[in-house]
Amino acid sequence: MLIKAAAAALRQVLSPALRGILLKSLALTIGLLIAVWFGLTRLIQAFQASHHISADYPFLDTIAYFLAGAGLFVALAYVMPAVSILVAGFFLDDVAEIVERTDFPAEPRGRALPFGEAMWSALRFAGLALLVNLVALILVFVPGVNLIAFFGANAYLLGREYFELAAGRFRPLADARAMREHFGGTVILAGCLLAGMMVIPVVNLVTPLFGVALMVHLHKGLERKAMLSGPGSKARLPHRG
Repeated sequence: MLIKAAAAALRQVLSPALRGILLKSLALTIGLLIAVWFGLTRLIQAFQASHHISADYPFLDTIAYFLAGAGLFVALAYVMPAVSILVAGFFLDDVAEIVERTDFPAEPRGRALPFGEAMWSALRFAGLALLVNLVALILVFVPGVNLIAFFGANAYLLGREYFELAAGRFRPLADARAMREHFGGTVILAGCLLAGMMVIPVVNLVTPLFGVALMVHLHKGLERKAMLSGPGSKARLPHRG
C-alpha cells in the first residue's frame, strides 16, 4: 500500500495540475531557508563583533566566520523538517483537492480545514520539530547517535503531522489522531520515507507537496482497508466528521 501511495504521490507532484503549486511551494521553502540563513549569519556577526578575540586576532575572526558559514549548511538540514511542515500546512488544501479530484473522482471530497486551524496545527508541530532537531543538532558530534536521533524523531513527527493534516479533511482532528494511532506502523513507515527525503539536497524541497499527496493516498487506502477488514475493524476506525 505504501509503495503504491508513494508512486501515485510522485506522479501527482510532477503532473501539470500541480506545477503551479510546486513552483510556489519551492519559492516559499527557499525563501524561508534564506530568511533563516540571513538571521543566523547576522547573529554570528553580532557575536563576533562583540567578542574581544575578534578585535585582537582578525584572522581568527575570518576563520570562525568561514567555519560558521559552512556549519550553517548542516544547521539548515536540521531546520528543514520544521520548514517542510509549515509549507505543507500552507498548501495542504490546494494539493489535497487536486489529488482527490483526479485520483478519487467518485468519492466524496474532503472538507477544507479553516486556514487558521491548519496553520496553527502546522506552527505547533513545526515548533516541536525545530526543538527536537535542535537537540539532534547538539548531538551532531556523537557518531551514530545523531543520525539515529535525526532520522527517528523526524520519521515520527513528519508521519504524524502529514497524516493528521490529510485525515483532518475527512474527520475531526481528534478522530484523525486516533486513526493515525490505530495504523501507527504504516504511518511511521511513511514518515521514514519523508525523513529520508529530507537528507537529499534538492529532493527535500519537494517534500511538502509529496508528503501531502502521499498521505491523501495513504489515508484513502487505510480507510478502505479498515472497511474491508470487517465490522470489528470498522468499529475501531473513527467515523467521518
